[in-house]
Amino acid sequence: MPANPIGVLLRNRRAGHHTLAWARPELQAPENFTLTSPAFDHGAPIPAKHRGRVFGANISPALAWTRPPVGTVDLVLIVEDPDVPFGTAAIHALALGVDPALEGLPENALANPSPIQGLRHGKGPLGRRGWAGPMPVPSHGPHAYVFQLFALDRRCELAAGATLDQVVTALAGHVIGRARLDGTYENR
Repeated sequence: MPANPIGVLLRNRRAGHHTLAWARPELQAPENFTLTSPAFDHGAPIPAKHRGRVFGANISPALAWTRPPVGTVDLVLIVEDPDVPFGTAAIHALALGVDPALEGLPENALANPSPIQGLRHGKGPLGRRGWAGPMPVPSHGPHAYVFQLFALDRRCELAAGATLDQVVTALAGHVIGRARLDGTYENR
């Protein structure tokens, strides 16, 4: 397949890791638990079945984590792509109300609606809720997909449909731990 000229033209344009929720000063906390996936290793490619609905089945990968820090009342998961060729990282999932008693989320738990009791989806671009798998511009090069799990010392009371900015404001001062898992995807 020939290279996509738009992807080639934009290859050196990236929002950057500094635009991730992970980099925001108000969400800084110790990295005191671990986030993994049976679908891919940290830094490795995400399997094609987890691609976005334009190209694939759009099934969110299973996730697992070690015990969050003592005092954790709620977990919030944010998945972003910092390699998009415009201003800020693109949201691929924003999940609120993840029970810290769970040891992970099964495959497709980030579907909308979620099969996980209490899990609420925030709003992604264009009002979308739930998992939006990798869909990078063809020929743009590899993109990182950063799974960020934040442990909170109180419940995140935001309703479904909250924006990332609303979530960050609600989490500020209440993050007591965090874990991160990076996957990659390239659409040649």
